[in-house]
Amino acid sequence: MPEDYYQRLGVDKKATPDEIKKAFRKLAHKYHPDKGTGDEAKFKEINEAYQVLSDEKKRSQYDQYGQKFSGQEGAGGQPGGGFGGFEGFDFSNFAGQGGFEDMFGDMFGGGRSRRQNTRGQDIQVDIEISFEDMVRGVKRDIRLRKYVMCKTCAGSGGEKGSEEVTCTTCNGNGQVRKTMQTILGAFQQVVTCDVCHGRGKKHSKNCHVCHGHGRVQEEENITIDIPAGIDTGQALSVQGKGHAGEYGTQAGDLIVEIYVKKHATLTRRGEQILSNENLRFVDMALGASVPILTIDGEVTIKIPAGTQPGEVFRIRDKGVPHLHGRGRGDHLVTVSVAVPKKLSKNAKKTLESLKEEGV
Repeated sequence: MPEDYYQRLGVDKKATPDEIKKAFRKLAHKYHPDKGTGDEAKFKEINEAYQVLSDEKKRSQYDQYGQKFSGQEGAGGQPGGGFGGFEGFDFSNFAGQGGFEDMFGDMFGGGRSRRQNTRGQDIQVDIEISFEDMVRGVKRDIRLRKYVMCKTCAGSGGEKGSEEVTCTTCNGNGQVRKTMQTILGAFQQVVTCDVCHGRGKKHSKNCHVCHGHGRVQEEENITIDIPAGIDTGQALSVQGKGHAGEYGTQAGDLIVEIYVKKHATLTRRGEQILSNENLRFVDMALGASVPILTIDGEVTIKIPAGTQPGEVFRIRDKGVPHLHGRGRGDHLVTVSVAVPKKLSKNAKKTLESLKEEGV
């Protein structure tokens, strides 16, 4: 069974005109023959479908009769509208929404002037730290190979002693007008000059080290100060430690994402540290002083007589430091009963006596 027009555009038969238009623009962008993902045959198919479904009268006839209805021919007399079938496209709907230029600027890269983003790229790295380092904070050294400003020309891109001259390609404007051929004909767009890179000037001789780019690749050691209290998934931003920009422009940032290793006995909940402690029945029944392992070492807590399984004891200021403030959270200890797997005869006899007494 042949694919119908709705299937071609990937929309439901109850789709609104805006939904149909949006689906067509997305597919036209993908399959346009001038794109890397282009497919002329597929482009013709979606154009044919859009010519029908975007027209209220043709769509009604199509819904009633299918692809055999007489209105299937494109506006130019070509069955299905063909590759040049945009003749029937109603561009008036784009008024007030960025207009005709925006539509084809989005689809095919033309239209409005788009200056290059000359800021250096950010660099992202992951660092894994221990649970203890998360609580105390730590410094880490990392070694990166990245773009840095060329020291020979101080990022200018010009050979020492060379003068800056007006770019003859753009006549000092930093932009040039280029003609782009589309299925609708020739369109002009203003783009950044690829000779002076938008500066309007260039050096008479390029730097012999960076060849005019103002940056070179080198290895750099960077010390990262990881604050106490940071958590897994949080990131640090070190300004200006990313890739240097071309032609002396601003460097990007270094983004450091943190991962905290799991601890053998301790877990984190916000600014609290949690642990579980198995106690002897006799200690919970009669009370005892019990050593508890905290992130700062052992701390003795008092277990009152008659403590029940599941009760929580708080050890103040032994939790996680406040990341953006002073002080620390608490350490919460949940107690439970440790049931021995084997009992001595005396212990068993004692427990049986307690059982008889209803304990």
